[in-house]
Amino acid sequence: MSEYCIGLMSGTSMDAIDGALCQFDEHRISLVSHASINLPEKIQSTLLSLRNTQTINLNLFGELDQQLGTLFADCANQLIAKSNIDKKNILAIGSHGQTLIHRPNIKHPFTLQIADPNIISEETGITTIADFRRRDIALRGQGAPLVPAFHQAVFSNPKENRVIVNIGGIANLTYLPKNGEVTGFDTGPGNTLMDQWIHKYQNKPMDIDGIWASSTAPDQTLLNLLLSDTYFNQIPPKSTGFEYFNLQWLEQYLSKLPTRLNENTIQATLCELTAISITDQIAQFDCGIDSAFICGGGIYNKHLMTLVNKYSNGYIVESTENQEVHPKWVEAMAFAWLAKQTISGCTSNLRSVTGADKQAILGGIYPGNNCQYHFGLN
Repeated sequence: MSEYCIGLMSGTSMDAIDGALCQFDEHRISLVSHASINLPEKIQSTLLSLRNTQTINLNLFGELDQQLGTLFADCANQLIAKSNIDKKNILAIGSHGQTLIHRPNIKHPFTLQIADPNIISEETGITTIADFRRRDIALRGQGAPLVPAFHQAVFSNPKENRVIVNIGGIANLTYLPKNGEVTGFDTGPGNTLMDQWIHKYQNKPMDIDGIWASSTAPDQTLLNLLLSDTYFNQIPPKSTGFEYFNLQWLEQYLSKLPTRLNENTIQATLCELTAISITDQIAQFDCGIDSAFICGGGIYNKHLMTLVNKYSNGYIVESTENQEVHPKWVEAMAFAWLAKQTISGCTSNLRSVTGADKQAILGGIYPGNNCQYHFGLN
């Protein structure tokens, strides 16, 4: 008998909430319906200002948590209305929330996502699972990335060495070998530096199709400086975020140049940086790669994808859509899968990815009116 879960996700761009209603049949997961809600401009601008300043008024924090909880619930209810699935047949909602800050490498590591799951549970009537990352950090893991376990469940193939690359604000990859241990980590910036740069100089949210980046050649001196950053050569497990890769990070390298570059040259260099930092880290896998499957918003940047293909070393680069999983909805589907794991009493972090002391059942459970959860523990 089919089971259903919902996944809700808002990423580094802080512009929208993506939702996926998924059907689970034994070992298969399929997308039933999807929805995306743009964040109101005032909420988005507040979140972006918090990201840049990393300071917050407690009243503002509480209000944002409540407002985002309501919007996440709205997204879930839209999904249900589109699907005609009875709410009582939906086991759980998995909510990633909106990351405000991710600091896994300090003396007292922590990560913080908001969008009150109590509100999501009440507004939908469905048991909601949230706060997935902090249990892994409590186990001395990175708390991210969490999607590799989902990638393993959906994309692994015993006949191929595969890499799944999610290019969101931050890019992460999952290595799925034919034989051996699954690994995964954040490779560095995905879209975030390009988005921040074009927003600063053209007041646009993104460089559509990479048109601005493709208008000129990158600067090799700047590119070499950026690639010399210690993060790129850091041995996994590793994760990062906009706390590290931001315009302040970029400016410290720009200040080392003898003259200031044109803004479009810098954009071209940032696009090159994303492509090379991804492909360089793929190249570190000794046994070779047969296929790389790309998902996330970066796949829609035509210039970026041209560069990823250019720097790939003989392996096939294609969309996850060729594996029957639409690239826009992979992460939302992952949080539906994470919810299903938790509600079934199954672990969902991978020690080989996050470096946690052990695998664990992730997330806090907020019972809904359906209250169909069970842990299945012996």
